[in-house]
Amino acid sequence: MRQLTPLLLVAASLALAGCNARPLYGTQADGRGVAVALSGIAVDEQKNRAAQIVRNNLISSFGNGGASTYVLHMLPEEKTVELSSLSTQKLTRYRYNLKIKYELADAKSGDALSSGASFSNVSYDTVEQPIADLRAAENARERAAREVAEDLRLRLAAYFSSRN
Repeated sequence: MRQLTPLLLVAASLALAGCNARPLYGTQADGRGVAVALSGIAVDEQKNRAAQIVRNNLISSFGNGGASTYVLHMLPEEKTVELSSLSTQKLTRYRYNLKIKYELADAKSGDALSSGASFSNVSYDTVEQPIADLRAAENARERAAREVAEDLRLRLAAYFSSRN
């Protein structure tokens, strides 16, 4: 067993030497990288509140790169579904679903570069207290929007990483 240990260490180091993994947000020698590409994305104005929250989170996470090289178009869909109700306790559970279809386009030519969809399902309860119920629904909307924004940021980062 003692003779086998050095041999296993040598084999493991040779296997890892061929690994070409790199950090997702790493910068290349020429200064290009995912963070630079993300900072060049302009996000379209949005009309509904959930999509505005997604847009704001994306803009905050992208940073400011000056001139926009890319434009992100988003098409939001919202749905709230009642899941269950306990009439004896005046408690109702809902599921809020936010789905955003997106398309990343070149700012100059308008050509589509990447597209897809992201979604989030968030549950919340109402207790027949108007202010508390409104706040629970708004909180669910904000949580779903943050989750979708994070997913979109990761999808776009993966797209730019695969191009480099």
